[in-house]
Amino acid sequence: MRPPARSTASSSRNGRIAAAALLLACALLGCGGDPYGSIRNLRSAGRTVVCFGDSLTEGVGAEAGRDYPSELGRLLGMAVVNTGRRGDTSGEALARVEQDVFEHDPRVVVVLLGGNDFLRKVPLAETKKNLAAIVARVQERGAMVVVAGIRLGLFADEYADLFEEVAEKLGALYVPDVMSGILSDPALRSDRIHPNAEGYRLIAGRIAEKLKPLLERADRLRRGG
Repeated sequence: MRPPARSTASSSRNGRIAAAALLLACALLGCGGDPYGSIRNLRSAGRTVVCFGDSLTEGVGAEAGRDYPSELGRLLGMAVVNTGRRGDTSGEALARVEQDVFEHDPRVVVVLLGGNDFLRKVPLAETKKNLAAIVARVQERGAMVVVAGIRLGLFADEYADLFEEVAEKLGALYVPDVMSGILSDPALRSDRIHPNAEGYRLIAGRIAEKLKPLLERADRLRRGG
């Protein structure tokens, strides 16, 4: 006696289940690939991490040595250079990237910009163009780039999406919403728009959480692994 034929509907359902399981496995395991394979310049020969940005990088609102680049250096256990300048828009930062970044022989550049663009009503397209130009220029000089996203509690959705779009398009590491929960908590801010030392410590931790695995992967490549 022949076994009963499986129904088309049952076969289709089983196929969908198998496909969903495969997609889930790929998401969890990376399908055996390198999760950092899309990051440009993994084999960077630079020596330092350079934090490049505006007052949030400079550390306005915290005492000396409690800015996020200083905290990041402690978390990473390596040299981190602070090249933040208060008041900078993305355009003003672009104009000084050659002088303030490349002289430090960067291996990684963390870019945290956009707040002043929003406050000064710089057109979104101009901010995106400037940010992309900064990322591309750093990559052309052989360094990896981290793009830190911000919301500040004010940004419209399209502004928040800008950072991720630039990072994904250009092969930079994206760290989402590094200011999350800081400005809404008086215990984490020094004024209306700047964190205090504890707030900057949180920013550093969020960046380090994403950056450490990238540096570990890059170190293995340096060793030929």
